[in-house]
Amino acid sequence: MLRVSHNLAIDEDDIDIAFIRASGPGGQNVNKLATAAQLRFDIGKIALPEDARARLIRLAGQRMTREGVIVIRADRFRTQERNRTDAIDRLLELLKESLIRPTPRRATKPTLGSKQRRLEGKKRRSDIKAGRSSRRFDD
Repeated sequence: MLRVSHNLAIDEDDIDIAFIRASGPGGQNVNKLATAAQLRFDIGKIALPEDARARLIRLAGQRMTREGVIVIRADRFRTQERNRTDAIDRLLELLKESLIRPTPRRATKPTLGSKQRRLEGKKRRSDIKAGRSSRRFDD
């Protein structure tokens, strides 16, 4: 069991990891060995609150299929074991992030002083730009 939070744990049997060939430079090591890990995790197998499920879908983005399966590809390292742990860590981080409820934003009004400072700055900038004008009427 992998612990995501104090009230959520996922079974390691629910995670499918396949090893595929990594892309990019690397010579014969890349061509011969399947070191990149492809992790697949069905979010239907865990009990998430509805708001956390919606955040997870939004956070996963392109990594989630229409069937609700998160696919994470890890090919940062040269060994299968390090790529496997990297993929699992990234899945756990994604799940932890989805469990965090965002604090609601409270609308505030700008203070009188900040309004005055803003208007003074705009006036100063306006005077600078007006001073650049070359039109002088001395009749």
